[in-house]
Amino acid sequence: MDWGNVTAEDLIEALREVDWSSPPRPLSEFFSRFTLPRSYAKWNSRLKCNLYYYRTNYFIMIILILGMGFLRRPLAIVAALMTALSIAFLNDSFAGTFSEKVTRTVRQLSPRLAAKMRPPLMPVIRGRPSAKRAVYICGRPRWVFVLIFSVVSFIIGFFSCGIVTVLLALALGLLATVIHASFRMPNLKAHLNTFREEFRAVWRNYSEL
Repeated sequence: MDWGNVTAEDLIEALREVDWSSPPRPLSEFFSRFTLPRSYAKWNSRLKCNLYYYRTNYFIMIILILGMGFLRRPLAIVAALMTALSIAFLNDSFAGTFSEKVTRTVRQLSPRLAAKMRPPLMPVIRGRPSAKRAVYICGRPRWVFVLIFSVVSFIIGFFSCGIVTVLLALALGLLATVIHASFRMPNLKAHLNTFREEFRAVWRNYSEL
């Protein structure tokens, strides 16, 4: 895969649809082989490749930086967790798994309530589901949960005097991610993995025809 031809929109779409539960890469691999990119094109390609390949490591690193920033503010830790959940809800796989587990738990307590948490039927175009399907969590559009958790995170962070800490920790986490992705040289395994994911995406689209 030529990551130089991958746009930012394509990368965001791939990160949104990819399986969130993939385990992180080993630390011995994550912290090895750092080199300076020789050109802007090399840096651009390397950054996109590493962001996709080490996505789980970067997410964990951001969460750890957020947690370290709130060691003396227990209430602000809750705000950081809410922020992490609101970001995780943007991933289709995580949103679907979260909705399924919550619905299963509610079904054991109240089957009637669980029935109301079913997502609406998706429209069918020419005998197959619409490609741009909306994602629902517990029967509600995903953006509702993202908005609720973001607002709750802001309110808790505000009253715990941790808004500045939240923003600073997020900035440091994103900066550390960009620095690592810029200098970590992609290995052969990363390229093979992206080729495999590309084949799966093509095969999935072919099987839906």
